[in-house]
Amino acid sequence: MITVTDLVVSYPRAARNAVDGVSFVAPAGKLTALAGPNGSGKSSIVRALIRRAEVVSGSITIGEADLRTLSLAELARRVAVVPQREEATFPIQVREYAALGRYPHLGLWRTASEVDQSAVADALLQAGVDDLADRDTDALSGGEWQRVRIARALAQKAPVLVLDEPTTFLDVGHEMAIFELLYSLAGSGLAVLLVSHQLNLVARFADTIVLLNEGRVATSGTPSDVMKADRLETIYGWPVVVSRDPAIGAPALVPLRRPVSL
Repeated sequence: MITVTDLVVSYPRAARNAVDGVSFVAPAGKLTALAGPNGSGKSSIVRALIRRAEVVSGSITIGEADLRTLSLAELARRVAVVPQREEATFPIQVREYAALGRYPHLGLWRTASEVDQSAVADALLQAGVDDLADRDTDALSGGEWQRVRIARALAQKAPVLVLDEPTTFLDVGHEMAIFELLYSLAGSGLAVLLVSHQLNLVARFADTIVLLNEGRVATSGTPSDVMKADRLETIYGWPVVVSRDPAIGAPALVPLRRPVSL
């Protein structure tokens, strides 16, 4: 479980705090989504989680442990992160790339055991890329690469999985496959924290949406609680209609065309 309490994150020479007093809980067994416009603080929360952004005040706890008390190795054993942007420095086999997720358990000198090899095999299977294990990373499609990155995170066997825009640049089929996978992972007991701009997909799959605006929580709750047309119009600065997904009844956002002045 991730508990964020009154979190404030700031960058040097910034006019305002990137994150300004945000609180929420991402429990085990649930998919929690951070949503909001560009610059609302979503990725800064992820950066704070991996100690790449300065926490001015407030706290983040993983389970019962304050983030600041954990060594980097212990943090990596508790939280697996799939960042927004990442490219392999040089091509390696998919199996070897996924095995990088075992590093927090191995350290510098210990060789991989049967437990580690089993964890990698399980992660590849869980992410649906076991058939790609012998392929090089530079021979993967965008959707395959995203799933391999998730496999590496799953190999960490951490109880918390954090993903920052994991479906960027993917087509509809690959987007749906990733969201189905994350929903399944949450159902297996992981605490899944997802950053996404895809409000309609988030509304289909998330248990809770934390909607951010200008570094603060604008509202949070179930998709039906959060997806209100007047609220979304104010936050995104665009006219919208919220209807219902005909397949499962989830709220669905429809952006409107603005009238053209002649």
